[in-house]
Amino acid sequence: MRVWIAVLIFLVSGCGRYFPQPLQPTPQQAEGMTVNDDGSVTYALERLAITLRPMTDAELNRQFPQASTGGAAAVNPYTFGDWVAPGDDWTPSRFLVMKLGVANYQFPKVVIDPLKATIKAANNQIYRALSYAELYEYYRSYWQANSGQGRIEFRARTDILKQTMFTDAFIFSGRDEEGYIVFPRLDDEIQRIQVEIADIAIRFNFDNEPVETIDLSVSFKREVLKGNAPHSAVPLN
Repeated sequence: MRVWIAVLIFLVSGCGRYFPQPLQPTPQQAEGMTVNDDGSVTYALERLAITLRPMTDAELNRQFPQASTGGAAAVNPYTFGDWVAPGDDWTPSRFLVMKLGVANYQFPKVVIDPLKATIKAANNQIYRALSYAELYEYYRSYWQANSGQGRIEFRARTDILKQTMFTDAFIFSGRDEEGYIVFPRLDDEIQRIQVEIADIAIRFNFDNEPVETIDLSVSFKREVLKGNAPHSAVPLN
C-alpha cells in the first residue's frame, strides 16, 4: 500500500502546467548598475542612464486599455488582452516585453539598436529581439481579408507598435527616450536570464560611424509555479 501511495504522489507531482511569475532583477548586477524599487535596473555612465525593466501583461493592458478588451478581438499587440482560452480561467503571455529608457545628458549622441538585444537563459537558450517587420508579418497572418475588420485590427496593432517600440534613432544630448523591446515568450520552465544589449554607440567620428561602444548585461530571475491552475500551483523548486 505504501508503495502505491508513493507512486501516486510521484505521478501527481509530475502532472500539471507551468505558471511563470513576473521577472525580477537579481540582487547582484554588473558594476555601474543599480536595482530600483520598481523592478528596473539602471546602468549609469556619468550622466548617461540606461534603464531596463520587464513589463507584465497587466501593466501592458493598462497602458493600452481600449486595445486590451473584447476577448479575441483585443488588438493590444503585446498581449492577448482579456482573452481567455476555452476551458481556462487565465490568460497566457504572448511575448516577453522589456521597457528600455535612455537619459542622455553626457554625450553628443547615443545610439542603441534594439535588434542587438538578446536574452540568454540559464540553460544557454538564446532569444533574440523581434523586429517591427517580423511583428508586422506575424499580425498580417491574422487578416481575415485584405479589407474589413481584419484589416482594421491589423492597422490598430501595427500603429501601436510603430508608436511604442524602441528604435535605433540618435538620442541627442539632453534628450530622454523610451520604448519597448519585444522578445519571444520564454519557455515556461526558465527561471534565470541575462538580457544583453551589444554595441551601444556613445562616440562617433565625422561620418557618424561609432568609434566607442559599450555592452550591457542585466540579470533577472522569476519563480515558476507548477500545477493545474494558477491559484493552486506550487513552486517548481
